[in-house]
Amino acid sequence: MLALAVFLVLISEASTQSSPDPLPSWNDGSAKKAVLDFISRITTPNSKDFVPQAERIATFDNDGTLWVEQPMYTQMAFALDRVKQLAPEHPEWKDQQPFQAALAGDMKTLAGSGEQGLMQLVMATHAGMTTDEFEKTIRDWLATAKHPRLQRPYTECVYQPMLELLALLRANGFKNYIVSGGDVESMRP
Repeated sequence: MLALAVFLVLISEASTQSSPDPLPSWNDGSAKKAVLDFISRITTPNSKDFVPQAERIATFDNDGTLWVEQPMYTQMAFALDRVKQLAPEHPEWKDQQPFQAALAGDMKTLAGSGEQGLMQLVMATHAGMTTDEFEKTIRDWLATAKHPRLQRPYTECVYQPMLELLALLRANGFKNYIVSGGDVESMRP
């Protein structure tokens, strides 16, 4: 009889304990509820909205959704730091735009160079290496670079709510895809 009583108490306690919150950094508002309700409908076999696991796909943008994009894209911050690192090998850059602006930290002139100027920087700082060399260069930069305003490593400048959402979706059989205007060789490391 005592064993039965202990068993019933344990069951009672287990049923009153709630499962851990899968989105702990989210406010307890309508957006969180909508996400949790959606996942429940999609993953419940008898639901009219059920989607088989093989068909569950979620796609997210990287910059501004997972990584910070202000005051600039992370890949651009890397390119600017890399211009400074490579400048001793390219003395002509001190008199050549957009490199001159990048070296001087003149963001207004750099922005004025438009997409063509920014692409010049990216090409000069990303070219001439094997894929493995470039990955090492990015990893080395990520190990020391800090966001200019937050003064934290870029690897810590991610949005916790999105990391939680991605984990929740994976746990519920979704394949998550990340898209970006940046190049994959910069994002993967």
